[in-house]
Amino acid sequence: MVINGVWDKRAVSLSVKYNCLTVSVAGKAEPDVFSFDLSGRPWTAMVNGTAYRRGLDGKVVAKWQEADGERQRRWLSDAEARLLEERAREQLTNLYTALQQGDVRLEAPLPPEGHREFQSAIAYDAARAQTDMAAYHQVYRRVGILPPDQYFAVVLQATLGCAFNTCTFCDFYRDRPFRIRAVDEFRQHTRQVRDFLGEGLSLRRTIFLGDANALIAPMPRLLPLVEAVHEVYDVGQLGGIYAFLDGFSGEKKSASDYRRLADLGLRRVYIGMESGNKELLRFLKKPGKPSDVVKAVQAMKTGGVAVGVIVLLGAGGHTYAAAHVKDTIRAINAMSLDLEDLIYFSELVLSEGLPYVQDAYQARLQPLNADERARQAQVIEDGLKFSARGGTPHISRYDIREFVY
Repeated sequence: MVINGVWDKRAVSLSVKYNCLTVSVAGKAEPDVFSFDLSGRPWTAMVNGTAYRRGLDGKVVAKWQEADGERQRRWLSDAEARLLEERAREQLTNLYTALQQGDVRLEAPLPPEGHREFQSAIAYDAARAQTDMAAYHQVYRRVGILPPDQYFAVVLQATLGCAFNTCTFCDFYRDRPFRIRAVDEFRQHTRQVRDFLGEGLSLRRTIFLGDANALIAPMPRLLPLVEAVHEVYDVGQLGGIYAFLDGFSGEKKSASDYRRLADLGLRRVYIGMESGNKELLRFLKKPGKPSDVVKAVQAMKTGGVAVGVIVLLGAGGHTYAAAHVKDTIRAINAMSLDLEDLIYFSELVLSEGLPYVQDAYQARLQPLNADERARQAQVIEDGLKFSARGGTPHISRYDIREFVY
C-alpha cells in the first residue's frame, strides 16, 4: 500500500509492500527516495537525480543521465557508500520519530507491518552493515555476472568458476579454478544463503544456479544438486530455477535431460553465444562452433526450457563486423526462438589486462565506436525472423558495467 502525507511542509510517500519499504521525501528539486528490504538492508536510492543500487556485499553503483542524454555510471568508494547508507538511515529515523510524535500528517494510518519495516531499516546501522558484509563473504565467492532479469535472484553457487575460462574478453572467473560442489557442501551453502538473506529473501524473485556454466555438470551430479535446492527453498513460489550454460558444451545434454530438469523447476538457460561467426569465436578463444549453440538451444526448447541468447556487440572490430552480423542472424534464426525467450545485446567492455586487448592490438583491429555498436545491434535485430505462432522474444541491451548483486 502507498500512503501519502506531509512532513515539515514536505510531501512524503510511504510504500509498504510485502517485500520492501520505500520512502520518498520531497527535496529542493526532486524527492529523495530510499528503499529497504525486510531485513533492513538499503538496496536502492534516488538522490538529486542520481540513482544508486547497493549490492549484498555493500558495494554501490551510481547511475545518472547527462544533459545530452548520455548514460553515466561509477562505483562509489567504501566511504561514499557508507555515507549514503547513513543518509538513508538518518532520513528514515527522523521521519519515523516525527511520525511517532504526531508531526507527520498521513492520509491513512501506518499499518503494523509498516512499523516493523521502519524499525528494521533503522536498526541496520553502520555496525550491522559491517557484520552483514562480512557474512556475505563467508557465504559467497564473488558473483561475477548475472543476466539483467536475474539481478533479484537467489544465487546458489553449485559450481565455482568457469569450466573453460579461455575467453579473452572475460575475466569474471580468473580468480578460481572450476569445480562442481559435492552435494553435502552445496546443501550447506544453500542453507547459509537462506540464513544470510533472512527476511530479505522476500525481495528475491527466482533462483539462479551459478557460477558461469553450472549446467555443464553431468546429469548424475547435477540432479542431486537441483534436488538439494528443493530441500531448502520453495522453488515454485520463488519463480523457478535459471542458469548459465556455455552453449558450446550444451550438446552433451539431450532434450530428455532438459525435460527432466524442467520438471525440477528449470525455466530458462542463458547462453553466451557471443557470435554466430566461427572465425570470430576462434579469435575470442571461445571453444566450439555456432552450430553447437544452435543444437543446444533446440534441445532445450524441445525439453520445455526457455533460453536467453547473449550476443557480443563490437567483438572483432571492423575486421569481423560484417561476418559477425551475417552469421549471428543466421544462427539465431535457426533456433526457432519464441516469446518465452530472450535475446541480449551486450557491448564489448575492455579493461587493462584482458587478453583481448593484446590480441586486438597484434591483429591491428579497428574498434567500433558507440554509434557503430548500436548500429550493429539494430542490423542484427532487423534481420531476425520469428514465427507468428511462436511470437517474438524480448530483445534488449545488457551492460555488464551496471551489474550489482
